Amino acid sequence: MPEFARKIQIPAIVVLLIAATVSMGQSDDGFDPTSRGAARESEGEFHFVRLAYSSNRFASQVGRRQAWQTDWPDAEHHFLKGVNRLTTVEAAENGRVLIPLDADIFDYPWIYAVEVGHWYLNHQEATRMRDYLLRGGFLMVDDFHGTWEWTSFKASMDRVFPDRPIVDIPQDDEAFHVLYDLDHRIQIPSRQFIFSGQTWERDGVTPHWRGIYDDDGRLMVAINFNMDIGDAWEHADWPDYPENMTALAYRFGINYLIYAMTH
Repeated sequence: MPEFARKIQIPAIVVLLIAATVSMGQSDDGFDPTSRGAARESEGEFHFVRLAYSSNRFASQVGRRQAWQTDWPDAEHHFLKGVNRLTTVEAAENGRVLIPLDADIFDYPWIYAVEVGHWYLNHQEATRMRDYLLRGGFLMVDDFHGTWEWTSFKASMDRVFPDRPIVDIPQDDEAFHVLYDLDHRIQIPSRQFIFSGQTWERDGVTPHWRGIYDDDGRLMVAINFNMDIGDAWEHADWPDYPENMTALAYRFGINYLIYAMTH
């Protein structure tokens, strides 16, 4: 459906949660997102699209794995299965990886970017992302914490939207109620919580649900700050990871994708 020429229609929705399926068909090490033949993805009305971005000069790497690959592909693996179990949306079996300048980016209404405290979007990439979002796209960002990572995230986001403020998402926003009523929100931590008992990282003690809106009041960017929703998806089958946190992570992700597909 090129450049959002029409809205995606989805069936009515069901309820409840969890499990597994997705493989990019590649090793974690050295995955090249620009290789169009890297994976033959299954079809569906919803595709989990992960944004592969360049890292800023302060970003850390584990071996050859880059910041955008965090939780990949296990987060997709569990979340896609959850979408198929909890809703009547037909989710594709495999996730997809796109760079900001990929010509196919306009075919997908929902994109996920992780560890955005380490991202860097140049002016050309920022222009493309602005075009994507203003045409009806939706970006969910996740897993960044504390003052320094917020400043780093905002430096690139300010290139995307130099004229649009980042605001707290109001309690009554439809994104919090399109399927699940998300009136009760808690900080969703990384798996380190299992060992430390501490839900925050660095100085990111307080979780924030922030966003950027278009001129019609549509949420374009959902900013999950001081939390790690992707880890809650990735470790959904870990008996030690708290079920209430995993359940909330699924509900946020599903609400965002249904909002993106219907607005």
